[in-house]
Amino acid sequence: MQQLQDLNHMRQWRRNLPSAERVALVPTMGNLHDGHLALVKHAQQNAERVVVSIFVNPMQFGANEDLDSYPRTLTEDCEKLASLGVDAVFTPTVDDVYPRGLGQQTRVEVPGISDILCGASRPGHFTGVATIVCKLFNMVQPDVAVFGQKDFQQLQVIRLMTADLSLPVEIIGVPTQRLASGLAMSSRNGYLSDAERQQASVIYQTLKTLAATLQSGGTDFSAYEQQAREALQQCGLKPDYVSIRNARDLSAPSVDAAERWVILIAAFLGKTRLIDNIVVARA
Repeated sequence: MQQLQDLNHMRQWRRNLPSAERVALVPTMGNLHDGHLALVKHAQQNAERVVVSIFVNPMQFGANEDLDSYPRTLTEDCEKLASLGVDAVFTPTVDDVYPRGLGQQTRVEVPGISDILCGASRPGHFTGVATIVCKLFNMVQPDVAVFGQKDFQQLQVIRLMTADLSLPVEIIGVPTQRLASGLAMSSRNGYLSDAERQQASVIYQTLKTLAATLQSGGTDFSAYEQQAREALQQCGLKPDYVSIRNARDLSAPSVDAAERWVILIAAFLGKTRLIDNIVVARA
């Protein structure tokens, strides 16, 4: 496995590949778990070469968020990727990605969808996401990019950004990987104790309960969202939001137009913010 530490090495490696070989990119911030490795395996099914980027992106962290404490485990990450037969890991520095500094960096914004849900709670977050993903696409020049569906809003932002900018990259979403309890795999689960991880499984249980209600024909969305918030609170979590949306564009739920709904939850357990979602086919 090649470890490509800057843009020049990345581009040299990319130029040396046969033009007929498809390249897949799996963007990550490291601290890899089985959910990330599932993305890698999916990428390997869709391309001859797989690049995994590891970059903790300061632009997508707000003030008072966990940029400084975000777990960085590069040695262990590279061992996991090598065991899967990944072709290259791209590990640029902040100076390589943002050579003029964050204050002078050209930014990519996807209006509307970036300002709701997690975007409302974390202003500027999705500008940071869209900017780094756009830069990685230009740096790596992949044919395919693979993302997890746990970050459903992020995936939709990236799909729109890719389409709006006419980028020649196929975006693939992979279903959320879960622990036995149902808790979505996340690097931030590492902040939780064993007891808290079990406690946090109420998020998925709440999603399933709400999904069953929708599939049975219920359409009192506001009431169901409130019931879900109360269920989370009763289990010791602090809801940021519980929201039922049209899955296609995250617009307000429509009984007439939506082919699918998505239920999205963000909640705090102590200082740790957890997100999850479930897609619901219409009854």
